[in-house]
Amino acid sequence: MKTFQVIRGGIVFELQPEPEGGYTITVPSLPGCISYGKTFEEAIDMIKDAMEGWLAVARKEGVPVPEQFESLDLAAV
Repeated sequence: MKTFQVIRGGIVFELQPEPEGGYTITVPSLPGCISYGKTFEEAIDMIKDAMEGWLAVARKEGVPVPEQFESLDLAAV
């Protein structure tokens, strides 16, 4: 399966179509930040929740957060 990149709000997302349908979506600059959606739009919505959780845990644990995520408005993505 071919993976493709989408850039929204200055963030790179990688989407991979799944054989059973839908898309796995990741944020390469946030290691382990992954989600799934039945449609492209759903995948983008789902990864926002994953990013929010990733960033909350990173800040709590003192993990460095990439600069572009410091003042990110997820609603704008």
